[in-house]
Amino acid sequence: MDNSEVFTFMEGKTIDLVPLNSEHAKIYARWINNPKIRRFICNRLPNTIEDIKKWFEPTKEGLKNNIHFEIWHKTDKKPVGIIGFYYIDWFDRHGEAYIYIGETDYWGKNIAPEATELFFKYAFNDANFNKIIAEIAVENKPSLSAAEKAGYIYEGTLKQHWYIDGKYVDVKTFRLLKEEWIKNNEEKMT
Repeated sequence: MDNSEVFTFMEGKTIDLVPLNSEHAKIYARWINNPKIRRFICNRLPNTIEDIKKWFEPTKEGLKNNIHFEIWHKTDKKPVGIIGFYYIDWFDRHGEAYIYIGETDYWGKNIAPEATELFFKYAFNDANFNKIIAEIAVENKPSLSAAEKAGYIYEGTLKQHWYIDGKYVDVKTFRLLKEEWIKNNEEKMT
């Protein structure tokens, strides 16, 4: 894939976080319509390439209430996933985070932990967030494990919160405060 239109925003070892690219709309549509992926990202409606291209249109609100990054694999020179915030509250300095690796061949390859670490640096250092929130279906064992490894702290369970595969499922809620993230990073360095 041609990476001439890839602009690194946060640089990692194996991956970079880059702005979403409207030329990758077809790839994003393939990912979020994939039944294996859309199941846990609660994408209940089909998305066309035109739907995805609307992500790139300016908003009337001014400050965005969401931020998305493409996860760009440096060696393979291709997008492999997306990470970002839904529902940003700019006054209280928090947002609900999400991540998905759209290229299933990259599942289990430690892409998500590296992307999450870069994302935390952005959220707490650059955007000055105080809190990151995450919600994960109890059936999504890989994401639950990844959340704990990333440093998220379990807050509670929302009973029958999402409707997945014809049934209501419980959702675990997690948080990470800026002070907790700083403490975790200080402990890693000592």
